[in-house]
Amino acid sequence: MTNTAERGGEEPVEERREELREEVREELRKRRSAALRAAERVLSRPAFRSSLRGRLELLHETASQVYDLDEPADQYGDGVVAALEERVAALLGAEAAAFFPTGTMAQQVALRCWAGRTGNTTVALHALAHPEVHERGSLSTVAALRPVRLTSEPRPPTADEVRSFEEPFGTLMLELPLRDAGFVLPSWEELTDVVDAARERDAVVHFDGARLWESTVHFGRPLEEIASLADSVYVSFYKSLDGFGGAALAGPRALVEEAKAWRHRYGGTVFQQFPTALSALVGLDRELPRLPEYVAHARVVAAALREGFAEAGVPWARVYPEVPHTHEFQLWLPYDADDLAEAAVRQAEETKTLLFASGWSRGGPPGLSFTELTVRAAGLEWTPEDVRAAVRDFAARLRGPDGREP
Repeated sequence: MTNTAERGGEEPVEERREELREEVREELRKRRSAALRAAERVLSRPAFRSSLRGRLELLHETASQVYDLDEPADQYGDGVVAALEERVAALLGAEAAAFFPTGTMAQQVALRCWAGRTGNTTVALHALAHPEVHERGSLSTVAALRPVRLTSEPRPPTADEVRSFEEPFGTLMLELPLRDAGFVLPSWEELTDVVDAARERDAVVHFDGARLWESTVHFGRPLEEIASLADSVYVSFYKSLDGFGGAALAGPRALVEEAKAWRHRYGGTVFQQFPTALSALVGLDRELPRLPEYVAHARVVAAALREGFAEAGVPWARVYPEVPHTHEFQLWLPYDADDLAEAAVRQAEETKTLLFASGWSRGGPPGLSFTELTVRAAGLEWTPEDVRAAVRDFAARLRGPDGREP
């Protein structure tokens, strides 16, 4: 039997091991960032990874194409910020829209406004929805709402789950696409059925549309028609449009006016926001029209990845979804996350080709890890054979110089 002293002696050793592992991971993150900057070939080169000089130079080159720079700068939401709101409302077919500095704030405000109207603070959502996973319990802690989980399955909620949920809820929140499940979307028929199911329960519907911009290809519908299914929609300006940040909430004019009052209370009515607003307008002009092309090529890349890992003899490799719903998707491999991350960075350092620019995480059954891939303008240059060749080189690095797996 192990005594207390022995157990106490073991714990610090394991803690130190984990500290050392985290130090290695932090160093790997720094190497990955450096490799991305130096890489000659990548599938995506997100603007937020650029230098300050690069970001400012691009805005300087493009801002005058989207707004009259001789107009006065904005103050507390007028000027260019108001112009951006009008543009978003028109794109989504909404009566009005309000600019917010963050999506976290926008969604809290939207949901609490709906709670006041419905008299029900309960919000039904997916267990993998952004507020549940990435916002430190913001809906309950800050907004005094009560989130309940319809499902934890790695897929969108179904109409049956909405209809059969055991208690009333005032708002159904749908994240489109559901990022942490693999950027997955329902079919158009499934989406309309889920919305109808919520209406049958006298609930309003709010779309977390942080990445809604790129969902038109999968649904085969324009943005306005997709957004029209919901009572309110949040969209992001930086995730797919390369803006400096910011978000918008679109919906009925009365709701948006109340949301602006709550925005003020939350500290979100910032004195001047013209750099972010201008970058969002640039993104709507430059990136939004190209997103369907990115989605189409993401499907080409995904197929080539499957082929490449099969040719390399990797025993279990999965692209998820098999046919990507957007220009982002997951790749699962039967290796440890740290080994995969090291191989990806080493490949980039030695070949100037960075196939996997995001980190790797452990998930699912033991021994499996996954990463997220994004295909954007830089990735359009890759042919299927380019992808397969990069996969062969990556898989060889996993096996090591002696041909054995790590």
